[in-house]
Amino acid sequence: MVYLNDLKGSTEYKTQILNRAPLRLQPGDLLAVSVSSLSPESSILFNNGVLAPPSTANSTDATTVDNAVSNNRQNEGYSIDNEGYITYPVLGRVKLGGLTKEEAIQTMTAAVKKYIKRPIVDIRLLNFRITVLGEVTRPASFTVPQENINVLEALGLAGDMTEYGKRESVLVIREKAGERVSMRLNLHKKEVFDSPYFYLQQNDIVYVEPDNRVKTAQTNPNNRFIAIWGAVISTLGYAIIAIALR
Repeated sequence: MVYLNDLKGSTEYKTQILNRAPLRLQPGDLLAVSVSSLSPESSILFNNGVLAPPSTANSTDATTVDNAVSNNRQNEGYSIDNEGYITYPVLGRVKLGGLTKEEAIQTMTAAVKKYIKRPIVDIRLLNFRITVLGEVTRPASFTVPQENINVLEALGLAGDMTEYGKRESVLVIREKAGERVSMRLNLHKKEVFDSPYFYLQQNDIVYVEPDNRVKTAQTNPNNRFIAIWGAVISTLGYAIIAIALR
């Protein structure tokens, strides 16, 4: 069961990594957002759920934001709603959907700067999840802490393909811009490294199709019968030779 079998011997193969698309935030993503600065007393407003600056702390708007943040925050993170917004302490609704992580950090930093000097904003995606199904040892959904994984690493998380998996036809299913798209990858060929689907994105599904010809051949009772009798005949042959040589 060989991968990349067109990489011959000790020949070095180099290719530029141009197909690793930046992670873009999308509805349903759960974000950990932290703010730090030289003034811990100021930054705590953004990290402890104190939702409004003193001038508006008693206003109806502040109460509305308070409730929205409580409902919007799950598992210590901020969920991006269907319109692409998170609801964040003090700031209220901030649109991050469609942005890369770096762009989202810039957006949040610009917003926080109105309240504290020289803030440092960090954003992590808490629910970067991929699913591996089909002819693998442990089909399951996996959360990826490093927010970066390729299809070979995903198969490794699932315990690799079984002997029946079609390595030349691994299906990657992806949702983007309201559409579902798919691509088949041939893991026997080194060109797979250049595919835009080699690096997975959040919520991708990897499906390993079974090779029914191999499965049928190995589970056919006639084939098992032939294999057993072949072993018996081989054993008898060795026994006869041993007796003849005495």
